[in-house]
Amino acid sequence: MHDLVYQLRQRLDGFSPVERRIAETILADIPAAAQSGVGELAQRAGVSVAAVSRFAKALGCAHVRELRARLAEAGAVGRRFLDDADAPPLPALHAQIGSDIEGVLRRNLAGLSEQVVRGLAEALAGARRVHVFGMGGSSAVFAQELQHRLTRLGLPAAACSDAVAMRMLAATLEPGDVVLALSVSGRNPELLDALAIAAGYGARLAAITRDGTPLAARAQWLLPLALEETDFVFKPSASRYATLLAIDVLATTVALLDPAGNRERLRRIKLALDTWRGGDDERLPLGD
Repeated sequence: MHDLVYQLRQRLDGFSPVERRIAETILADIPAAAQSGVGELAQRAGVSVAAVSRFAKALGCAHVRELRARLAEAGAVGRRFLDDADAPPLPALHAQIGSDIEGVLRRNLAGLSEQVVRGLAEALAGARRVHVFGMGGSSAVFAQELQHRLTRLGLPAAACSDAVAMRMLAATLEPGDVVLALSVSGRNPELLDALAIAAGYGARLAAITRDGTPLAARAQWLLPLALEETDFVFKPSASRYATLLAIDVLATTVALLDPAGNRERLRRIKLALDTWRGGDDERLPLGD
């Protein structure tokens, strides 16, 4: 089985007493076990070197070196996903979530360049076609969000989150088109391949992602994400708020490039929605 940590935890009650001591020693500190020699691991578990070797083979490993390599792979996810962490009381947790969001918004707002945002806004406003690419998790959701924000301003925008469809769309692009890619990691290979195809046909590229990533390096316009996840893994990633902030700033800048025209488009949307909803509450959002 690829996930050695899962295998150890699931089989713990079925191990012999010696095997259980070895398994518990490993699970107590997986990164340390991955770095330990067979003699050191045996000493920490209070068993013989031969017992550790037999244990490795019982887990499907050819030898202890393979066991250590698989433990290193499992430990690469980071201690915050391996160690138990006590959650604070709910009132404190709620306050922490709010504080983290505020901090993320402040850091990311400071990192947005007015010149870059305006340059990208002008490119989008003048584009023949705009394609928003985002794959997996929040990136796919926010690609649709950005499409929604741009289309209500009258721009020819479309969102795509399918790897095959992105390649197909990229092959239809040409100069005058803009692709805006969203990715928290900035390393998605399918996304990068599609952008390479789009650039090959002359489309201009923009990105909302972390600085210093392969995606950021390909972007003519970069709205950088400054991210810092906490050790409390149950709290949703704050990267969602950083991405949404970039989208809000960009869409508002696009709207202000043609205030009269976009005010009229938004007025029409509001009228259409009020007629459909049977009300005229002027503070209801425009279809959000």
